[in-house]
Amino acid sequence: MRTSDDGVMLSEPLSGLPLEELEKLLKPLPRFRAEQVFKWISCGACNFGEMSNLPQPLRGELAEKFILRPAVTAEKYCGDDGSVKLALQFSDGARAETVMLADASGRRTVCLSTQAGCPAGCVFCKTGTGFSRDLSSAEIVEQFLLLVKAAAEISDQDSAGASNTRPVSNIVVMGMGEPLLNLAELRRALAVITCKRGIGFSKRRITVSTCGIAQGIDDLAAKGPAVRLALSLTTADEVLRLKLMPVTASQPLGKVKESLLNFQERGGGRVTLEAVLLGGINTRVEDARSIAGFADGLDAVINLIPWNPVNGLEFEGKALKPPSTAEVEAFTRELEKFGLTVTRRFRRGRGVMGACGQLGQRANSSEQRAK
Repeated sequence: MRTSDDGVMLSEPLSGLPLEELEKLLKPLPRFRAEQVFKWISCGACNFGEMSNLPQPLRGELAEKFILRPAVTAEKYCGDDGSVKLALQFSDGARAETVMLADASGRRTVCLSTQAGCPAGCVFCKTGTGFSRDLSSAEIVEQFLLLVKAAAEISDQDSAGASNTRPVSNIVVMGMGEPLLNLAELRRALAVITCKRGIGFSKRRITVSTCGIAQGIDDLAAKGPAVRLALSLTTADEVLRLKLMPVTASQPLGKVKESLLNFQERGGGRVTLEAVLLGGINTRVEDARSIAGFADGLDAVINLIPWNPVNGLEFEGKALKPPSTAEVEAFTRELEKFGLTVTRRFRRGRGVMGACGQLGQRANSSEQRAK
């Protein structure tokens, strides 16, 4: 719900509004007041009372008229590898999860969700087993603000973290949901996160991952933002992909590749082709060759993701299993024969069920949990 021309109060939190929208909403206040509010949101302010450079009467007036941030409860799970998962519940009962991962050098990446659940239904992904609704821009921004706060708390406890100038180095939109099915709200959220008069996060440090929504890729190419793009490919054997990823029925790979080429022709840069490797299913030589064929003509890097265990997921009546080390190594060698750049995803976040494909599965009870 938005504010009408006659001044009826918004129920949408201000934290999800790009600066231009916020300036328009807060008229007839001068623009610098909207910018002050925007900067406080960027700093993680939880209420209008914290905005010390606003006059006290104005803070009270804003509190009466507007909601600053969405109402949410969060359960926090902390892994031994430095990962943090927040299980969020919003005021209407919708649930989503968001994760922060740390690499060996201490750089932190936050993984944001765009939907509560996911409608894509990939058989190897826990998130695809249910879908509630799209998340609003404020709910997407909220994930970022909460994880930045968590990162700062960790840095405060760790003297080595004191040298970090930014608690978060990268954003990947690879959490719950298909981002390009909620592109309008994602676009608004990223406008908040990347605005130089607020958080100022670099667009080139943001990657959006899609299961292959061709029209969404074209929209992103035409209207931005200029973020990095990843395609969850898994296999380019279209018959097998249709079984593993039902979205293939409406988004054939030929159409998806055309959109990727369009994205690159418009200056989108190198794309990442992600392949979740499922033991005994898509790790054949012909699967590697199919991916190499799909990559031909694209400026692409191949990211191999050994499947992370999820209870209860099956394919053709058999429980899914991770690939063996030998399968992954043979697959990598086959791809490299074609001169492709191949990387492997580190298995971080598994202890809190926050790794790729695990969101929506309860974290292990042995992990640290705090509200």
